[in-house]
Amino acid sequence: MTSTQPSGSIWQSLGEAIRGSEADYTAIPMRRAILLLAVPMILELVMESVFAVVDIYFVGKLGPSAIAAVGLTETYMFLLYSVAMGLSTAVTAIVARRVGEHNRAEASIAAAQAVIAAVCVAAPFMIAGIVYSRELMGLMGGDAWVIEHGHRYTQWMLGGSMVVSLLFVMNAIFRGAGDAAVAMWVLFIANALNIVLDPVFIYGWGPIPAFGVEGAAMATNIGRGTAVVLQLWLLLRGAKHIRVAFAQLRVHTSTMLNLLRTSLGGIGQMIVAMTAWIFLMRILADVGSDAVAAATITIRVMMFTMMPAWGLSNAAATLVGQNLGAEQPARAEQAVWRIGTYTMGYLIAVSIVFFTLNTSILGVFTSSPRVIEIGAEWMVILSYSYFVYGWWMVSVQAFNGAGDTRTPMYINIVFFWLIQIPLAWLLALHAGWGHSGVFWAAFASETSVGLFTLWLFTRGRWKQAHV
Repeated sequence: MTSTQPSGSIWQSLGEAIRGSEADYTAIPMRRAILLLAVPMILELVMESVFAVVDIYFVGKLGPSAIAAVGLTETYMFLLYSVAMGLSTAVTAIVARRVGEHNRAEASIAAAQAVIAAVCVAAPFMIAGIVYSRELMGLMGGDAWVIEHGHRYTQWMLGGSMVVSLLFVMNAIFRGAGDAAVAMWVLFIANALNIVLDPVFIYGWGPIPAFGVEGAAMATNIGRGTAVVLQLWLLLRGAKHIRVAFAQLRVHTSTMLNLLRTSLGGIGQMIVAMTAWIFLMRILADVGSDAVAAATITIRVMMFTMMPAWGLSNAAATLVGQNLGAEQPARAEQAVWRIGTYTMGYLIAVSIVFFTLNTSILGVFTSSPRVIEIGAEWMVILSYSYFVYGWWMVSVQAFNGAGDTRTPMYINIVFFWLIQIPLAWLLALHAGWGHSGVFWAAFASETSVGLFTLWLFTRGRWKQAHV
């Protein structure tokens, strides 16, 4: 009888995690707290990644020019994602801290300021996309077809910037409050609509004409827009841990300034990481198109396998913020070590798969022997340091959850801009290592940043961060 009890408890906790829990994450057993938060956060990230996969699957059948329109627009969307995700980092930290303090009124005010800020940061992207879509596509080197037919895709995607920004920020509110299941379910609904509407709007169905590549953007915006309406309704009606009154949706100067100040570090982190990757791809472009193709495939595989690790890391941010708010810094630190151990174990398992099955994995995406050979080399190199990189993910989210978003930004600047990019350039183009130079530079910088960030975490200064 006793042997079945733990299994039953786990299944009950899984069910509670999917439904949404009213548990106090500063008081329940740590393993249960991690499970209740991490499961919906992992599924949320999987749902977010499905958007890109579904769109490119259906658009890919329209030809390379349609794919180019999506790719060029994504360049501008990545900048929006960086700002929205950076703002979301601050939102999670502040809301989690107020909830941990059992100050629900201030948590609600912070959430309301986050919604207002999301609208404001998205406005320039929205205006630029609607008014200057042709010019933006031309600036990125789009050909005549892409500019003439693809600019409508850009209009829809950048025109829907406010929907994207609100989706990111309100999910950050729910995560910080401990309502991670809400964030998961709204993205599930958005994806379901996108999957159904993509072929309808792209290829046409019944009285609905075929909009081509523009239809993909229409479907995405309808899906995300529906999710945002649902988020707002839940936020105003009240979720399990947070509720915003309609009267609170006005500027609260001190809270807004605190949110913006904290978000600068989060935005900086995202922009540094994004631009570092762009520079690495530029170096690989000088090496050859096979190297670019291999890197493109490998990074997608890497990001997919990292979803559970990122979900665990996001849980660390919430637990750190709430437990610091509850004046339990030791429990906050315990959460990070526990989650870091889980993350390390998972990524070691992934590393074994990368080391042993790299060519088989890459063969799913390409039949080019040279691309498979290059991509397999990077997977092997990744397998040497993946678990250390996992510690970086968890440590960074510990800083972010505490509200210290600037320390990770400075770390990223040093290790990604001042070490990774110059080292990749030197090894690949001047030492004659080619693509291998880029891969080993990434290995060196990402291993060292993981060890350094973990060491800095052990110093404990993050416990004194104020938000």
